[in-house]
Amino acid sequence: QVQLVESGGGVVQAGDSLRLSCAASGRTFNGNAMGWFRQAPGKEREFVAASGRDSVSTDYIDSVKGRFTVIRDVAKNTLYLEMSSLKPEDTAVYYCAATRGTGWGVPTSRDEYYYWGQGTQVTVSS
Repeated sequence: QVQLVESGGGVVQAGDSLRLSCAASGRTFNGNAMGWFRQAPGKEREFVAASGRDSVSTDYIDSVKGRFTVIRDVAKNTLYLEMSSLKPEDTAVYYCAATRGTGWGVPTSRDEYYYWGQGTQVTVSS
């Protein structure tokens, strides 16, 4: 059974940092893209950041560039999201996702991801 389990969420103040983790089990995702999405109350789930199948290429939504870093530990089958200078607008449930296909590039659409975690809540107070 394939599982993606997120951890590391919490309640922080604006300007603080957090590190989210996504531990994958049931199969290896070496050769697949993995990414982070988030969903704020009343809003659609949006792309945040991702690591391509080469584990080197990355892409970010404009609002987090320079503040968030996606890191891939292939040996541990784990994806991380290091978040700094957090803002109240970063408040959301953060989801880890992985593709089933092995296409090149860094996918940013929800439809390109097949496996999903249950999410971890990040709340940033002002």
